[in-house]
Amino acid sequence: MEAGGPIPGMGCAGRGIITALEKIEAKGIYETCQPDFVFYDVLGDVVCGGFSMPMRSGYADEIYIVSSGENMSVYAAANIATAIRNFQGRGYAKLGGVIVNRRNVKREMEKVTELCRDFETEIVGAVGFSELVQEAEERHLTLMEAYPESAVAEEFRQLASRML
Repeated sequence: MEAGGPIPGMGCAGRGIITALEKIEAKGIYETCQPDFVFYDVLGDVVCGGFSMPMRSGYADEIYIVSSGENMSVYAAANIATAIRNFQGRGYAKLGGVIVNRRNVKREMEKVTELCRDFETEIVGAVGFSELVQEAEERHLTLMEAYPESAVAEEFRQLASRML
């Protein structure tokens, strides 16, 4: 399921996420579907207090940060890691690691490795750029539905196994 964010400049994305999670809970979807995992994806370039609402409300056990080696992506990842670290002593979700969304920039793995070292975490996986992702999206399918035997699908399977 997908929940939209607030009108730009008029609300808090974190509040939207927590509202969506509360609706899922109220409708009994967790009991009906019994998901093994629930993912929520937020932009991390601006880490406001609302960003941490799902974490503070007990909806997250582990947080994985997705970053490329592009400077602004590493900067955003550091902001997210700092937010997680600020709540570390309160029993909230922990940082599970960093997933590299490779963009083939200079020193990409070095930059992300340095980020991980700074925050005492690890790279849990890396996924290379593939036009198949965009092609699947154009077809309104997931990559795994459209191209289950592709090399990038295997990278995602390996990442999922590592996270498990």
